[in-house]
Amino acid sequence: MAGAPARYLVFFQYFGTRYSGVMETKSDQALVGVQNYLEAVAQLRPSAPVKFHISSRTDRGVHALANAAHLDIQRAPGRPPFTGAQLLQGLNHHLRPEPIRILSAQRVSSTFHARFCALSRTYVYRLLLGCAHRSQIPVFEQDLCWAPPGGPLDIAAMRAAGQLLLGTHDFSTFRSPRAGAAAPSPVRTLQLLQLRPGRGLLGQQRLHRGLEFWEVKVKSKSFLYRQVRRMVGALVAVGQGRMAPGQLRELLELRDPRALPPHATAPPQGLFLHSVEYGPADLAPPSVPAEEELCGLSREESVT
Repeated sequence: MAGAPARYLVFFQYFGTRYSGVMETKSDQALVGVQNYLEAVAQLRPSAPVKFHISSRTDRGVHALANAAHLDIQRAPGRPPFTGAQLLQGLNHHLRPEPIRILSAQRVSSTFHARFCALSRTYVYRLLLGCAHRSQIPVFEQDLCWAPPGGPLDIAAMRAAGQLLLGTHDFSTFRSPRAGAAAPSPVRTLQLLQLRPGRGLLGQQRLHRGLEFWEVKVKSKSFLYRQVRRMVGALVAVGQGRMAPGQLRELLELRDPRALPPHATAPPQGLFLHSVEYGPADLAPPSVPAEEELCGLSREESVT
């Protein structure tokens, strides 16, 4: 008789331009999801289909430095569970040459859930300033940043506006109108919003004088659908002088997704899922008894 399946937590990264998003899609589409490739694990010879339960959903064109997922693997009777190192090597072998990589793999308790156990998610949005035209974006930065048109941005005004978004609010205005009435509660707590200087790939600033990289870093337990991109778009509008910092508070109070102009949503290519954080108890190996409420967090949607 086969034993219980072994549950694993994996952290993985991907270059989002090549995919329809992270979630699985029908295989006959021109672009499919990252999950389609992750679950093609036939060479691991599981005795039951393998399903990746992904922590944070991302749209087409959005990248991940470290997303997370859990999966259960049932091996044939008499076969021991894979070690984390074996699973890491096996998954990365079959993922070649896709721009998807497993960063780590470890055994976790059967009560662990990659989505519901997450304490927080951190995103970084990369902005490139100083480009009069898209042709000025460095070759190695294509699809990895957004170069807003219209000259320099008022960084001080953007920072002042960002402070108005911190804390617990109804973020309905910054949720995509496509989210629909069935979406979860729009109340979220924004723990961090920083606007800080960034760096170009491989430190090539000296080759592209006049260009400046900036990063918007945000952290919350979860985000509404396209919330990060819509917040960044609003901040850029403030930086361009098209919106006053105080208008962000007014937008929050309206609680209406239609209040934010459609052009105010930042494009996907500058957005990176930076990290997903878990507590030490949730990461305890399966030999340690799990507490009854190990993942007793509210089941909120995390879609960006």
